[in-house]
Amino acid sequence: MVKNVQDAEDLTQEAFIKAFNSLASFNEEYAFSTWLYKIATNNCIDYFRKRKLQMYSLDKPIQYKDSELQHEIPDPDFNAEKTILTSERNQLIREAIETLPKKYYIAIVLRHTEEKSYEEIAAILKLPLGTVKARIFRAREMLNKALKEKLR
Repeated sequence: MVKNVQDAEDLTQEAFIKAFNSLASFNEEYAFSTWLYKIATNNCIDYFRKRKLQMYSLDKPIQYKDSELQHEIPDPDFNAEKTILTSERNQLIREAIETLPKKYYIAIVLRHTEEKSYEEIAAILKLPLGTVKARIFRAREMLNKALKEKLR
């Protein structure tokens, strides 16, 4: 966001300090990563406000003499083929997850979709920690076997 390594490092450090000082307000129902990302984003927005950078809208045309100029910025990283392949790959993975037996499906979804820790999953499912770890391991093995040929 800031396009400067030193400023980015400073803002990252500030974000972690703000997060540490605000741990009491963290709601454990949500993923910690999402909460921390929001703090970092807001920190960058505050940084821009303080610097009052001259910014131009990419959507709004620029007035030049008697006409308007439109911004057209190409995306150098856009790769339609890669985007389609990624989408198809994700769909195959979702379909494979949906074919898992219920006990493995629930464990994988809690771990990888909802980003719950093993301990949180054990508490939610009222199972021993070892059982949760075993289910996630077996679910991954099943997914690996099911997807091995499809994702080549």
